[in-house]
Amino acid sequence: MTRFNWQNPYPTPRLPVFARNIVSTSHPLAAQAGLRMLWKGGNAVDAAIAAAAAITVVEPVSCGLGGDAFALVWDGRKLHGLNASGVSPAAWNVDYFRHKYGEENGLARQPKRGWDAVTVPGVIAGWEALHTKFGSLPFADLMEPAIEIAERGHAVASIVAYKWAAAVPELKNQPGFADVFMPHGRAPEVSELVRFPGHAKTLRLLAQHGPRAFYEGEIAERIAAFAREGGAALTMNDLRGYRADWVEPISKDYRGYTVHEIPPNGQGIAALIALGILDKFDVSALSVDRIESQHLQIEAMKLAFADVYRYVADPRSMEVTPEQMLDDAYLTERAKLIDPVKATQFDFGMPKAGGTIYMSVADERGMMVSFIQSNYMGFGSGVVVPETGIALQNRGCGFSMDPKSANVVEGGKRPFHTIIPAFLTQEVDGAREAVMSFGVMGGDMQPQGHLQSIVRMLDYGQQPQAACDAPRWKVNRDFTIDIEATLDLDTARALEGLGHTIKSIDDPYMDFGSGQYIWKLDRNDPERGYVAASDSRRDGLAAGF
Repeated sequence: MTRFNWQNPYPTPRLPVFARNIVSTSHPLAAQAGLRMLWKGGNAVDAAIAAAAAITVVEPVSCGLGGDAFALVWDGRKLHGLNASGVSPAAWNVDYFRHKYGEENGLARQPKRGWDAVTVPGVIAGWEALHTKFGSLPFADLMEPAIEIAERGHAVASIVAYKWAAAVPELKNQPGFADVFMPHGRAPEVSELVRFPGHAKTLRLLAQHGPRAFYEGEIAERIAAFAREGGAALTMNDLRGYRADWVEPISKDYRGYTVHEIPPNGQGIAALIALGILDKFDVSALSVDRIESQHLQIEAMKLAFADVYRYVADPRSMEVTPEQMLDDAYLTERAKLIDPVKATQFDFGMPKAGGTIYMSVADERGMMVSFIQSNYMGFGSGVVVPETGIALQNRGCGFSMDPKSANVVEGGKRPFHTIIPAFLTQEVDGAREAVMSFGVMGGDMQPQGHLQSIVRMLDYGQQPQAACDAPRWKVNRDFTIDIEATLDLDTARALEGLGHTIKSIDDPYMDFGSGQYIWKLDRNDPERGYVAASDSRRDGLAAGF
């Protein structure tokens, strides 16, 4: 039985939601789309796909039909992992970019937006794989709510409008962008009605012909033709050859529970490394929001990122395995590098040989889904295929142009990925039991959000909404630290006193991610259902019945 402290010491407009069937997403209309499938008799996977389709319409600033996805699915007995991140066009390599864009600092120049940031979109193949393996309703039914919203229109939510306006100056001249996302020559305002007829048309084609139509049929032909027109490397063969992959999740034990992540090419392993390091310390003996606890967590995260940025890539190219990076003896040695009274600039170790949306869904039959999809940087590449509503991601800029890197760009390869779903289980009497489906979207913030949330719940007994609302910090790529303005001022000053380079950030949505959590209340009494939390840093909603 769950024993949380149900009080919430942090300012919040949200309360935990209790129900037997729950969909928790970053937009209310997407949550309701998922609930519609559960009301029809569908399961958690059906609800997740319907919510995912709807959120491409209502939160296009974060994801789209041309994005990527990952999922962890608890089927009632076992956890399954899905990697639906796309691969690079076959023609890509370092010379392709050098000849086209020249060099910068001795390496081929790499575009952040436009066609040469676009890898094969994986999200629709992800929906296909989920539905084929676990879906119970017809695929066409799952597209109905999204089609309705796209055709009839919806009033733009507050945070979505903010992100939309922020993206326009950089993306307004990308192919197809203004026609779809600047219908009046500007970003829409809060509560303004927007319709996406092209998006609806694509969803109808998927409903009629199935998701493979995105990769082999009329939709694929439109994408490939627009790519040719734009001088891009992406071809019909690249699309036709793509499939999502079922993968074995990776995991690490922490405080009597097991935290699960998707294996590389994603960065979920960073959360597991950091938790494996923190497991060597008595964190619960330290005050939750004070300097000692926060410093330990930050240093563990820095150690994790030092290894992740050095080693993680498409697993076919990695020189070490996830098992080596998570080896307990190795993490014990890494933990010894933490100085409790001083910030340290860590280097990577040597393991021994041997803008994204996130949603969580659970149903009363025990199926739970941790799902994430993304266009990467807001609207992604900025490229939108005419008359289709397909906004393409820019995951190609996740590659390295350094020939020595395991993550160097090559044809048919997956780039380093930031989006990661997570899951929590516990072994009871020799059997594995589901505990929580959760995730935190937001670039490099994601594994850090996983770490901070898990520590708050498992070490300090904070209930999911409190753990979600608590002020966050973020380790940057240069190992400086961003902190939310709501973090205790004395703690912030003390961190600086230990040598951390601190920035106080007033924009929590853009910098500190947003989480969705569903926790199973009692394994011995399924009728109690679940408790869910939805992050107030977005327009989200946890809804259930």
